[in-house]
Amino acid sequence: MKRLLLACALLVACEQTDERQRSFPRPAPPDVLLLTIDTLRPDALGWVAGRNATPHLDALARSGVRFPAGVAPAPLTLPSHASMLTGLVPRRHGVRDNGQVLATGFPTLAEALHGAGYATAAFVSGFPLSRQFGIDRGFEHFDDALTAGEGAWLERPAADTVAAAAAWAARARSPWLLWVHLYEPHYPYEPPPRLRRPGPRGAYDGEAALADEAMGTLLRRLDGSSTRARLTLFAADHGESLGEHGEGTHGFFIYDSTLLVPVVVAWPGRIAPGESRAAIRLVDLAPTVLDLLGLPPWDGVDGASLVPLLAGRAQEPPPAYVETWQPWTSYGWSPLKGVRQGGWKLIVAPRPELYDLRADPGESRSLLDRARGKARELRAALAAAEARPAVASAAAASVDPEAAARLRALGYAGAGGTSEPPAGLPDPKDRAALRDLLTEGDELLRAGRHAEALARFEQVLRAEPTNRFAAVRSGLALVALGDLARAVPSLERAVALDPAGPETRAALAEALDRAGRFADSVPHWRELARLQPRRAFAWSNLGAALGRSGRVEEAVAALRTAAELEPANPDRRIRLGFAELAAGRPAAAAAQLEKAAALTGPDRFPHVGALGVLLAQAGRPEEARPWLLRTPREDPDYAESRLALARLELAAGRRAAAASALREALAADPRLEGRIAADPELRGLAR
Repeated sequence: MKRLLLACALLVACEQTDERQRSFPRPAPPDVLLLTIDTLRPDALGWVAGRNATPHLDALARSGVRFPAGVAPAPLTLPSHASMLTGLVPRRHGVRDNGQVLATGFPTLAEALHGAGYATAAFVSGFPLSRQFGIDRGFEHFDDALTAGEGAWLERPAADTVAAAAAWAARARSPWLLWVHLYEPHYPYEPPPRLRRPGPRGAYDGEAALADEAMGTLLRRLDGSSTRARLTLFAADHGESLGEHGEGTHGFFIYDSTLLVPVVVAWPGRIAPGESRAAIRLVDLAPTVLDLLGLPPWDGVDGASLVPLLAGRAQEPPPAYVETWQPWTSYGWSPLKGVRQGGWKLIVAPRPELYDLRADPGESRSLLDRARGKARELRAALAAAEARPAVASAAAASVDPEAAARLRALGYAGAGGTSEPPAGLPDPKDRAALRDLLTEGDELLRAGRHAEALARFEQVLRAEPTNRFAAVRSGLALVALGDLARAVPSLERAVALDPAGPETRAALAEALDRAGRFADSVPHWRELARLQPRRAFAWSNLGAALGRSGRVEEAVAALRTAAELEPANPDRRIRLGFAELAAGRPAAAAAQLEKAAALTGPDRFPHVGALGVLLAQAGRPEEARPWLLRTPREDPDYAESRLALARLELAAGRRAAAASALREALAADPRLEGRIAADPELRGLAR
């Protein structure tokens, strides 16, 4: 009876066909909370396996319908989250690997709810979900301030993300959509000692417990700041292999250790608590939210509403299409795809695999030769999924080189390459030994042990000369060792192997710049800018190479584009300012440096002297004087700024101050004596 009442309640929320239903006022729309935790295996949660204490997420699970065996479409952060927000599998929304960019032309959950009057905000904790990858579509407020780590290992601790999200919710208008993403327990696993669990996976489980604590804090603060009804969805984006099938983390294979995820849908008073072992899919979440809120459904998506299951009715989930492109984008080996249906899984690879998941949940015995009928059935399901047209092209999804380097350091080796794989590639299962060598070499490279890293990469290249990972990493190692004569040819070979890979082309361009071959680097930076028209990094480096090649006006144009793409980045403004100065436009140069100084604040602006001198040259003495006075002695333009200050003080009739500034200028740079001697007013002041 309880489930029957729930079914009726959900129908009232989702259907508009009964006149009697129309006569009753609809309830106020609920706030919608989307909670995602990175790299979380179901068995890391207490409510799933009972082996790791996660009391806050356990309580959330008890308050709604919990699914301990949801299915991610890919074992990678960005593709999986893109699927959650669009209801499309990666092959259709175009994001096949971390570092690519979500295209436009199809809706996201945030866009749909924003169009329905919701305030929308997101708070993410890991670099793969930065706004530059297009995942921010539809969010009025998108907070990707990554405050921990350095260089490539940027993330945000769970407590900081939760604090920022709770502060936003406390002042936001309702109804709202709030997405909160935590990066724990992503590798490397570094929980506080009090949370570290015993055993070989103790650090991983400890980080899962840390994420649970943070989610508990968030839920308490949200409960305290609002009495509005709340629809909560909780999910992991993918799992973690922890050594199963020879994989340490995730992304390389599509076994269940990295594809199964926990999911919870909770709406107290509207959805009765319960548990379902159904293999629901992450692509089902967005259609479910639209259905629960009574919003128009999307046509042509891969996901299906889970409202029947939530109401306790029978519902057979459609086949789950799964894939990973990482073997291709990282190493040049075959990508993997598969389908999961009715307790069976087919993995399509050069050597296909078929598993009966009920009898063999660890996927240890392929039954391809013994269950040919089931294999044909699943191949038909896979063919049906692949017959659905893509709505965005993977070729349109690319990443800037700076981002690619950060992703590589996080373990995502492909970092956004987009070229289509040819036939006849090696099976990833047959390359485990080479992958171990490459992983070891990459860790040595990150640790600064460049010669040892180079030896590993060269060993792989002797066995497999076309390995793109080894080709580019050997070039990077040679650059780090200062051997540019060998690095450039190595990276040229890498570009030939992977012409669409942004990391590869950027590495070559940077090596050419280091070798002083700026004219040669221009075509590579230009190609990056063509492929990545929204990426400021590519335009900025193109501008720098053009400027050093003497093509000043082209440099200004490129740097202007970089500044337009990232108007809040002071470095972009500074580069543009000095390019304008090189082009003979000091007033334009001063305007750009002023904008940069406003962004950094006067105390942190690195070119105080240059700005003061330019303002003085532009005939703005009152604005120039404070900058000239504050120019520190270590500023490279200190002598010029003191000379300019002497002229301003003299023009204002402050001869003593002018003489003092002139003496300071000469002391800093005696070569100014000739210029002072040629100026009658300054010459007299210097006596």
